[in-house]
Amino acid sequence: MGIETVSPSWDRDCVQHKLLESTLALSTVPDPPTITPRAEWGAQAPRCTAPLKTPTPYLLVHHIAGTDCGAQGSSWCLRQLQDHHTLTNGWCDIAYNFLIMESGEVFEGTGWTVQGHHTAGYNEVALGFAFFTNMTAPSQAALASAQHLISFAVQKRHLSPNYIQPFLFRGEDCLQAPGSTPSGGCPTIIPRADWGAKGSMANCRKLDRPAKYVIIIHTAGQPCTELDSCKELVRGIQDFHVNGRKFCDVGYNFLVGEDGNVYEGVGWDTEGAHTYGYNDIALGVAFLGLFEDKPPNAAALMAAQRLIRCSVDRDYLDPNYLLVAHSDVINSISPGRATHDIIKTWPHFKG
Repeated sequence: MGIETVSPSWDRDCVQHKLLESTLALSTVPDPPTITPRAEWGAQAPRCTAPLKTPTPYLLVHHIAGTDCGAQGSSWCLRQLQDHHTLTNGWCDIAYNFLIMESGEVFEGTGWTVQGHHTAGYNEVALGFAFFTNMTAPSQAALASAQHLISFAVQKRHLSPNYIQPFLFRGEDCLQAPGSTPSGGCPTIIPRADWGAKGSMANCRKLDRPAKYVIIIHTAGQPCTELDSCKELVRGIQDFHVNGRKFCDVGYNFLVGEDGNVYEGVGWDTEGAHTYGYNDIALGVAFLGLFEDKPPNAAALMAAQRLIRCSVDRDYLDPNYLLVAHSDVINSISPGRATHDIIKTWPHFKG
């Protein structure tokens, strides 16, 4: 796609790509990367700003592919992108904190201390970097510049040394600097015994593996941000489902709190009672809370994504699974409009 045909599909088509392992050691402060400031590429003043608290715990990486700046040059491309983000999308400014060109040039977007508009649910707690190239994958020069930028960000405390890159967009690999937390692996899963589950699920049906669907749900009750309060909520939901609705156990396979933990419901091997017609082929993952106007926080979103990836890695979920919102398959507002807007950007989503 040429730069003269700027369209919203640029942002929807973000793809993560694997970076080579960084050769930059984090034990010493790297030389500052060369960053072209906003004034030099002709950025317009932002319409509004919101401060970004640093060091941020998250890093989001986007790839804006198929972009050919041609003879106009990188600065012209960025001005066009800023116009698209502000005039077409109605955002405050260009969406990303920094942009990395195919040549390896790095351009300042909103910078280190101002929120971008790159990823719903994460803008307040994440740095957003974007590869801006006319190739299907970032060049080696772009990858090297990104690695340098990350190492510098960690050393200067713009980015937490234990940062996490949530797995948000199509593509399975992540941008990592040495010592960072990988995006793979399972989240912390609180087993039934630890949250005080009652009963043994002896009367529940077994779920055939692997599941074919993931259904995202919200519980529509109170949210929780602390371990003890989340445990209490899960116990209450189990009691209501068993004694009030006569389910064999809590209706969800897993529940996710805004404390960043996943709570085992009936688990991977047992049918839930969350979605009529899908219980025998789907994992029901429920966010604890009501998320019509505001989505779950970044910790909960990351935990849910890690759970999905973990389920695939452990053969509980088909690698070609379909991800759907509760409201896409039954008459319900669950998981809430705000959550739906986020999960439709996740891999395998089928609205």
